[in-house]
Amino acid sequence: MGSQPPVIALTTGEPAGIGPELCARLAGESLAARVVLIGDEALLAERGLRSGAAAVEHVPLAAPARPGMLDPVNARYVLALLDRAVDGCMKGEFGAMVTAPVHKGVINDAGIAFTGHTEYLAERAGGVHPVMMLVGGGLRVALATTHLPLAQVPRAITRESLVATLRIIDRDLRVRFGIARPRILVAGLNPHAGESGHLGREEIESIAPAIAAARAEGIAADGPIPADTLFVPERLRAADCALAMYHDQGLPVLKYASFGRGVNVTLGLPYVRTSVDHGTALELAGTGRADPGSLIEAVQLAIRLAQTA
Repeated sequence: MGSQPPVIALTTGEPAGIGPELCARLAGESLAARVVLIGDEALLAERGLRSGAAAVEHVPLAAPARPGMLDPVNARYVLALLDRAVDGCMKGEFGAMVTAPVHKGVINDAGIAFTGHTEYLAERAGGVHPVMMLVGGGLRVALATTHLPLAQVPRAITRESLVATLRIIDRDLRVRFGIARPRILVAGLNPHAGESGHLGREEIESIAPAIAAARAEGIAADGPIPADTLFVPERLRAADCALAMYHDQGLPVLKYASFGRGVNVTLGLPYVRTSVDHGTALELAGTGRADPGSLIEAVQLAIRLAQTA
C-alpha cells in the first residue's frame, strides 16, 4: 500500500439491526485509513451519521427499514452491500473489507440460501477454502467447520479438509500476521480426544493423520488435544492459534475472554476481511445502547492486515 493509508470498505449490514448505527458511530473515530461506508445514505443519517462525517457509497434500500423489524424484502440489499465490497477488493479499489452483522434467517426467509458471511465470500471469490478465525482476549481461535448443524460436523471433518485448513492458517499467520513459524494447537472432536477410539474414531481416522501430513510439510501443528484441556493458559502461551473442530467448541472460550472486543477474520480469501464478533442485536437497534467496540477493533485489525497483505 506504500505510504498511503488504506481504503477500507465497511458494509453496514442488516438495516433493522445495530449495524447502521455502529457504522455511524465509527465515523467519529480517528483511524489511520479512509473508511467508506457502503449502505443507504438516508438510513445511515437516520441512525446518527452526521452529514460529511464519513465517505458513503449509496446503495438504496429495497424498502424502508425500522429498527428491530426484519423485512425479507431487504435481503437482496444486504447481499448487494457485500457484492460491492467484494468487487472493490478484487479490483484493488479497497485494501480490505469489514462487515457489520447480517441476519442469516431473514435472508433465507427471502428464498436465498445463505449460511453466513464466510461461506458467501468464499463462493464469491471463486470457491476458495475459507477458514473462520476469531481474534481477541489474547487468543486466536480458528474453526475446522463453520456454520453447520452439529449432527453434520463429524462427516465434514476429513483428513483432506483439515490439511487444507492447516495450510491456510499457517500461510495467513505468516503473511498477514507476521508470525515467522506459527504454532497451531489442534483440538480433538470427541470427549478426551476419543479416548483411544473408545469415544469416537475421528481423531484416529482423520484428525491425527491430517496433523501428521501437515507436520511433514513443515507446519508446526500439535494434537489432537482434548478440547477441555487445550484452552488452558499454559498450553495457549506456547501457541499462536488454536484450531477447534466446530463453531461452539472454540468460540465460547474466545467470546468469554473478549466479547465486545473480538474480531472475526476470514482466512483463505484473496483479500482481507474482518467482522464483528456479534450479531444484529435487534433488541438494541435504534436505542443508542449498542457497543461499537468490536466494530472498532475489526476496522483497526483490517487496517493493520491491509498494510501487510
